[in-house]
Amino acid sequence: MYDFAYQKPASVADAVKLLSEDPEAKALAGGQTFIPVLKQRLAKPSTIVDLGKLDLRGITIGADTVTIGAMTTHAAVASSKELKAKIPGLQELASWIGDEAVRHRGTMGGSLANNDPAACYPSAALAMDATIKTDRREIKADDFFQGMFTTALEPGEIITSVTFKVPQKSAYEKFRNPASRYAIVGVFVAQHANGVRLAITGAGQGGVFRHTAFEQALSANFSPDAIAGIATPPDDLNGDIHASAEYRAHLINVVARRAVAKAR
Repeated sequence: MYDFAYQKPASVADAVKLLSEDPEAKALAGGQTFIPVLKQRLAKPSTIVDLGKLDLRGITIGADTVTIGAMTTHAAVASSKELKAKIPGLQELASWIGDEAVRHRGTMGGSLANNDPAACYPSAALAMDATIKTDRREIKADDFFQGMFTTALEPGEIITSVTFKVPQKSAYEKFRNPASRYAIVGVFVAQHANGVRLAITGAGQGGVFRHTAFEQALSANFSPDAIAGIATPPDDLNGDIHASAEYRAHLINVVARRAVAKAR
């Protein structure tokens, strides 16, 4: 990796100041994506701003919402009994990310900010109509994800927490790459009082997306059979060495039906 300066601020304000003053500075959360990028010399930041000392951890359970601090690790989300009782789909999602070492370092905020097209959390944020809170504003999930590795975050802006609306039922299911455990296709389904939201990760050329045809059918009849005959066009889906666009189109229906079947 290239040489860089290293800063570890103790407050959000200090971190924002460091990032805003230097356009070549980059924030470091859990580092599960960023550190490999640095090792491969695919990025050359002037300064690394380590967010590890910021007080942005914890899970707050409310009556209708769950708020999770941006620096909360996947392991903390996966091991929360309170979260499992409130949103079982989100707890299970976190338990399937990477391996144990990754789960103890990777963070929710880092995953959302990176917006990898095969990451798991973006599908949960979309399906549960989440609000991403930053040091300066609140952003609805529908507005936050803007394409592969692209979000609504402005330079120097830091995610501080994420608030999820608690659904009546939820589930996450994914067809995993056996090596990386990233989603070849992942589906998060959430049944809310006003309808169903369902989001797909791993398959879209532009990253995570909502499947409106599935949502409409499931809002009328929350059953795997309701979407069995709905095909997903492969035109805008990703094709690579792991799966063709046509295979991903097939998997979307299979994985979505599995998610609906186990939702609770």
